Amino acid sequence: MSLVPTLLRWYDQSARDLPWRRPDATPWAVLVSEVMLQQTPVNRVRPAYEAWLARWPTPADLAAAAPAEAVRAWGRLGYPRRALRLHAGAVAIRDRFGGAVPADVDDLLSLPGVGAYTARAVAAFAFGQRVPVVDTNVRRVVARAVSGLGAAGPPSETRDLAAVEALLPAAPARAARFSVAVMELGALICVARQPRCSACPLADQCAWRSAGYPAYDGPAIRPQRFEGTDRQVRGLLMAVLRDASEPVPQPRLDAVWADPVQRQRALDSLVVDGLVDPLPDGRYALPA
Repeated sequence: MSLVPTLLRWYDQSARDLPWRRPDATPWAVLVSEVMLQQTPVNRVRPAYEAWLARWPTPADLAAAAPAEAVRAWGRLGYPRRALRLHAGAVAIRDRFGGAVPADVDDLLSLPGVGAYTARAVAAFAFGQRVPVVDTNVRRVVARAVSGLGAAGPPSETRDLAAVEALLPAAPARAARFSVAVMELGALICVARQPRCSACPLADQCAWRSAGYPAYDGPAIRPQRFEGTDRQVRGLLMAVLRDASEPVPQPRLDAVWADPVQRQRALDSLVVDGLVDPLPDGRYALPA
């Protein structure tokens, strides 16, 4: 039995009202949202997304700004390299595509920082194309509802794309809406821990439920820790630089973390990533 009609009816009634899903959302707005949403919860993304688009409503607007402004506006969304990549992507869109976000998946993949998921998400959600869109939520829904597994296990791009494409309806617009509906189900109902199976529209069609909810016994995926990692130190260093109105001397950066070896390693990695500029006078600044 096809999952499509049931899931689309549920989505029409239960989907969250998110600004990047609205009919007036431009392809640029969809691209910004997809970059911001990578490994970042919706409630943190929404205010940053709205402020970003109010300031830079088109790729050309962002391309005309300094990279430091993009990093500063990124705030505490995490993984600030995404801000630099989005800025570089805006420059590429302005210079190579006449200021318009391209619709073709291969053209989208050619943009800095745009990977397989983001390219397909923009093609589907901004342009209504029939392309499989696979994220963690989608993989979990397909694993449970279709394959009868408690979890999706380690990703395989080829296998995952084929599994999702096989579910897509033929009509492109309907396929794009189905893609976002699967994603929404995984985010709200078919969650990783304590799924809300009693509220799931696919309960009667779910292979995992029919099998008696067998425990997942495949390869494990270790969760990433944050406390005490270089990523945490990088975030503390970036917070100092974002909040400063002028370049920052070394002692102000030294104060954020006690371990000098780890602190310097984190700072060096920020310099290598282009997020921090070391100045000749020994101070540090966001990229010019």
